[in-house]
This record gives sequence, C-alpha cells and structure tokens, in this order.
Amino acid sequence: MSSNPNVGAAAAPIEQATSKRRSTTALKIYAMEAILLLLVIVLIAVAPGFATLGNALNVLRTGAMLGIIAFGMTAVIVSGEIDLSVGAGVALAGCIVAYCSEQLAPSLDYPLAIVIGVVAAVGVGVACGTFTGTIRRLFNVPTFITTLALFTALRGAANLISGGFPLTDLPGWFSFLGAGDLYGIPFPVYVLLVVFVGMQFLMKYTSYGRSVYAVGGNAEAARLSGINVYGVKTIALAITGGLTAVSGVLIASQIGSGTGTTATGMELDVIAAVIIGGTSLFGGKGRVWGTLLGVLFLGCVTNGMTLLNVNEYWQYVVRGAIILGAVLLNQILERVK
Repeated sequence: MSSNPNVGAAAAPIEQATSKRRSTTALKIYAMEAILLLLVIVLIAVAPGFATLGNALNVLRTGAMLGIIAFGMTAVIVSGEIDLSVGAGVALAGCIVAYCSEQLAPSLDYPLAIVIGVVAAVGVGVACGTFTGTIRRLFNVPTFITTLALFTALRGAANLISGGFPLTDLPGWFSFLGAGDLYGIPFPVYVLLVVFVGMQFLMKYTSYGRSVYAVGGNAEAARLSGINVYGVKTIALAITGGLTAVSGVLIASQIGSGTGTTATGMELDVIAAVIIGGTSLFGGKGRVWGTLLGVLFLGCVTNGMTLLNVNEYWQYVVRGAIILGAVLLNQILERVK
C-alpha cells in the first residue's frame, strides 16, 4: 500500500495550530502564576530580608486579612456586582466585638462576651450584604450605589459605637486570633485556608457556584433557564458581608482594639487583589485560586516596597499602575486566540 504524501503535509499545519492553541491556553491560565514567581525572584534579589521566614510569615499574616474578604468578593464580582463597603464593615465588626466585650464583661465572662460580639458582628455583616441584594432586587439600584452609601454609613456607625476613640477593653487571650501563632504559622493563615477551601468548593463544585458564573455571564439567559438571579447575587453579597466581619474580628484582635478608622481604603485593596487574580469586572469570569494569587502578589509588592524604603506616596502610584496593568493584561489575554 502506497502512502499519500499529501496527508502528512496537511496534518502538519493542523498539529501546529493545535500546539499554538495549547500554548495560548496555558498562557491564559498560568500567566498570574508566572508573574508572581518572577516578582518573588526579583524581590529576593533586590529587597534585603525578603527571603527570610519571618518576613514570609508577615506577608501571609497581612495577606490573610485581605484574602478572607477577597474570596467572597470574587463571587460578588463574578456575579456582575461589586461591594465598596467592606473596609467600613471591617471597622464596624471590630467595634462591635470590642463594645460587647466592654459592656457585657462586667456581668458575663469575657469568653461569652466575645462570642456574643463575634456572632453579632457576623450577623450585621450578613445583614448588610442581604440588604444590598434586596435593594438591588426591589429597586434595581446598582450595588455600586448601595454599597457606596453603606461605605459612609458603616464607618459612621463604627465611630458612633466607639465614640471616636479606640475601644481597648479586650481580654489578653483575644489577641491570639489575630496576632498569635499555631505551630509557627500565624493563626489568621489557618482561617484564610479554611475560607479558601470553602469558597473554592462552593464556586467550582456546587450548583450555586455554576449559577454565579451563569448570572455574571448573561443574567437574562440565566433567568430564562430558571435561575433566581437576584437570589444568587444576594447570597454572594451576604457571604462577603459575613467574611468581612470575620476579617474585622481578626484585625481587632491583632491591634488590640475596635477603632472606627480601621481598614481605611481596604476595599480598594480587596477589589485590586480580585482583579489582579484575573476576575473580570464585567462578570462571568474569575477564579478563587486566581484571587489567592492576587492577594499574594499584592502582599509581596507592598512588602517589597516597604523593605526597599520606597516613599509611601510612590507606593500608591505603583499599586495603581499594577491594577491598571492587570486589567489591561486580562483584556489582552482575552483577545488572544
């Protein structure tokens, strides 16, 4: 039997095209991993003390507070919404816990007073997220507007509770939650990992997670297929509100007080971490794993600039440039076929 040389000639372009598509897909999927690895290598080379274990743990501790909220924010942005109130929510949660400790401890044991404070803080956080989703459903007000209003209102409530001064009547053992170590690893990192695993499972392996992507990709098509669009968004916002309160409790534990000015500007860092991790602001696309990479990337950049004694104002400029660069990179990768 004679072989046909035209078959081999025709197969070659197909194989080349397939190889090119695989390379492009790998570039889209692992771009953030490669960039983070490159950043770490550069910082090890130029930033004194960056490669030490103590510094790495410090980056993880700081990043944990941010990442806990960012995982919830990923679901919110994938669903096509946004939450600008998380920084103020962190401050309010810390003030609620400290206030409960101060007011209830004289009649109750400190542990019970703290538990009541934590439950109240998480409850308020979930309620704020539910409120935002309800306003979206009833009046079709964009969450950008509602959470912008909450951004101011929650900060004001935190200062009203604290009276404009730090509330410091917290038991000594409470500091372990935010500042303590367990087997040499900061305790907030364990909380981060638990939240990461939970959100990863929720978004990737459950029907709710698939609904979030469907709603963010095309809300009308999702509605016609029987998905409760506003219900999906409300749950995402409520989860983020609860996680915001958890982070607020950890930060109050770390600094030893509930303060109305805590976490000023944190909402921008949370959104930045999500965007850097590859989540589209237009909704429908994003990964919890990518958000974790974004949190680590932002933490390494901030830590590296601090070690290099970069002027604080220049740090803001650099972080702004990074956010814009991440958006542009995601857009470029989306257009690559």
